[in-house]
Amino acid sequence: MASAIKNVAVVGGSGNLGKEVVQELVKAGFNVTAFSREDSTSTFPPGVASKRVNYQSVESLTSALDGQDAVVSTIATVAVGGQTPLVDAAVAAKVKRFIPSEFGINTRIVGGTAIGGILQGKIKTLDYLNAKSKENPWFTWTGISSGIFFDWGLDYGTAGFNKGTKTAVIYDSGNEPVQASNLAFIGRAIAAILSQPDKTANQYLSIASFNPSQNQILEIVEAETGEKWKVEHASTADQEHIGLEKLSKGDYSAFSNLLRRRIYADGANLAVKGETSANGLLGLQEEDLTATIREWLRS
Repeated sequence: MASAIKNVAVVGGSGNLGKEVVQELVKAGFNVTAFSREDSTSTFPPGVASKRVNYQSVESLTSALDGQDAVVSTIATVAVGGQTPLVDAAVAAKVKRFIPSEFGINTRIVGGTAIGGILQGKIKTLDYLNAKSKENPWFTWTGISSGIFFDWGLDYGTAGFNKGTKTAVIYDSGNEPVQASNLAFIGRAIAAILSQPDKTANQYLSIASFNPSQNQILEIVEAETGEKWKVEHASTADQEHIGLEKLSKGDYSAFSNLLRRRIYADGANLAVKGETSANGLLGLQEEDLTATIREWLRS
């Protein structure tokens, strides 16, 4: 039986997701230490300890991780390949649980795809964690697939809806359900995982605030604003073509195009519901889609 987890280090605690994770862990009663780069000027809320570290130095990280029970990595996608020193340091410091910077789409089922090639940093990190756990049975991991960052995507326009111009881009039929999570929901999932170390050890868990289709979102924004929005229809096959063309030139912005193909294509069948969802295991309730969209429209 795993011993209780109390002290948690959050790597990338000043980022979009990291800030929410820190907040939810504090709410859940964990002692949180936020790690940031040596040159960072980030500040953190009262009650949250902070440490500046060299992410490339196992020695620096091992020292910083002394006394920590768990590590949660929320570093940005471009840096996920650099998590190996952090894993080695966690093992050296006798950390019990490591949650890597997974989130996003399920990287366990993208083998042999172009988008899987871009996500090799995440895939290799999880494989490495699994190997280290087998070598050191006291060291465990949990991977989390959350789907797209929904509220963040609305704010930054990546979801295809623009409240300023009241326009929307709908891919294919627009009827495909899409795994999506709000940032704070991901934070609550992490808190629930660390509160139940036995149930969640060495597992890859998929969660979702909800699984909306683009047409559902469009229906809600039009009802809430009382106006028809201008809709542009686009093809996920075209997005894939654009993505592969970019990738052939070493342009990794191809990820966005390939992601649209993967999640919005008719028949993608990647929604997380029922047995494929860990919401029940973690005691999480599905969130209110209309309330999330209403809050975005009013912000």
